[in-house]
Amino acid sequence: MIILAATPIGNLGDASRRLVEALENAAVVAAEDTRTTQRLMAGLGVANRPRLIALHDHNEKDRAAELVELAREDDLLVLSDAGMPTVSDPGYGLVAAAAAAGVTVTALPGPSAVVTALAVSGLPTDRFAFEGFPRRKPGERRRMFAELAAEQRTLVFFESPSRLASTLDDLAAAFGADRPAAVCRELTKLHEEVRRGTLAELAAWAAEGVRGEIAIVVGGASAREVAFPDAVTQVLELVRDGARLKAAAAEVAALTGHSSRELYQAALAVRG
Repeated sequence: MIILAATPIGNLGDASRRLVEALENAAVVAAEDTRTTQRLMAGLGVANRPRLIALHDHNEKDRAAELVELAREDDLLVLSDAGMPTVSDPGYGLVAAAAAAGVTVTALPGPSAVVTALAVSGLPTDRFAFEGFPRRKPGERRRMFAELAAEQRTLVFFESPSRLASTLDDLAAAFGADRPAAVCRELTKLHEEVRRGTLAELAAWAAEGVRGEIAIVVGGASAREVAFPDAVTQVLELVRDGARLKAAAAEVAALTGHSSRELYQAALAVRG
């Protein structure tokens, strides 16, 4: 079978007994980074020396079939660098191939930056959506946020330190400056920090520079929470990114509940 094993997201003390036992008994391990896995095993005091196979974003498509066949004969332990494989990490393609081939897939649950950030954010946890890393290109990122502006579930993102400030700026523009959020940094590590505030406040804080592994948690929209001026701004952002004004107004209207006609006229007036 294929065994997906969650690894610590920072603190080695979070490694489960089942993970340690799996590493001690594994004959073959597919790892996102074999060097990271070797350091993990050393840190956990595991003396076993299994066969290590690299499985990452660049080779998963080519290696999935081979690994599935290997798992027919022996257990295959699958690790990402941190957290649960497949969740913003390699493994999904392998699991899909295994399911299609009738090979059993199981998991050793454990640490997850997504639910850890959600839990400590102070924002509603009853309904949430994980959006992974926002798109890197500013125009695509703004379009992505415009599409999510009316989402009523709490949203969780990952982001790199270098793009955090610009991403928070774009979130504030799309969701409204006063939308509550939290930036969770270095979770479970020595310098763990959870910074709570409005998107505008967090964007101003992040402008000074932030380091570490980062998760952003954003409160969901209330019905008609997106103010009309903010909705007009979203229309103009979409137009700036290449959308036709009429189509942009219709898209934002569907997301916010405002009148498409009124948004069109207001955006037209702003454009002069």
